[in-house]
Amino acid sequence: MRYHRVAVLPGDGIGHDVITEGLQTLALLSELRGDFRLETATFDWSCTYYLEHGRMMPADALKTLEEFDSIYLGAVGFPSVPDHISLWGMLLPIRQSFDLYVNQRPIRLLPGTVGPLRGRGPEDINFICIRENTEGEYAGVGGRVRPGESGEVAVQTSVYTRPAVERIMRYAFDLARREGRRKVTSATKSNAQQYGMVFWDEVHAAVAAEYPDIQTEKWHIDALAARFITHPQTFDVVVASNLFGDILTDIGGALQGSLGIPPSANFHPDPATRRGPALFEPVHGSAPDIAGQGIANPIAA
Repeated sequence: MRYHRVAVLPGDGIGHDVITEGLQTLALLSELRGDFRLETATFDWSCTYYLEHGRMMPADALKTLEEFDSIYLGAVGFPSVPDHISLWGMLLPIRQSFDLYVNQRPIRLLPGTVGPLRGRGPEDINFICIRENTEGEYAGVGGRVRPGESGEVAVQTSVYTRPAVERIMRYAFDLARREGRRKVTSATKSNAQQYGMVFWDEVHAAVAAEYPDIQTEKWHIDALAARFITHPQTFDVVVASNLFGDILTDIGGALQGSLGIPPSANFHPDPATRRGPALFEPVHGSAPDIAGQGIANPIAA
């Protein structure tokens, strides 16, 4: 019998709705299989918590989460709390502090569902997006000078380190080999971003050379976004930086017919260097306008 400690963070809006259904499903699965049990603890960290306490979660939240095997998150966000507050106050600290560098999101048109692309079926939309989850455009490096003045300046710096880019590339190729997929596609914009993305391309090429059995290609992000729509059947594994992966996976969710379908896993795949629990969540947001009405799709959760 396996026992797993799960920290449950329903969050905001429909996060409560979908997590309730998800926990019921997990309980039934545990009963039917009989080979695992879940011990859960629920925490009210959310935008509502922020409005009451001035922060998204307690100062010792990360220390608390270290004691769990995984984190089960609903959704975070509320109209009265700026999105950068909710993201930087909760989700990004969890991902970065625990070094959850892989964000894996399957893009599949499920049988029986109807996607927005005419003539495309489940056999055409079935690939995996791998997003670098700890640095890149979301590294948090930058600042503002002379705020509120006519000459105000804001700087947001992307950070790409060789260890981080190498490991996400290697994970993407290992996944392709393990899953029997033929090709890894890298998202880039090296024609315009002549430092960070040129470096990204160089690391991609070097890692790809270690996997001669896996085809590889690179696409500039603008063309790649269009190709998600026009030729989704050409993809197997797509690897992208933090921002590019964020955008592409939402397009992928749209290809599935609903953002209520795709799940998202944030994890550190190497047990030897792992330092915290994995985080599992639906891709969708908190949708407070439909919360509590019993109409939110819980499939992603």
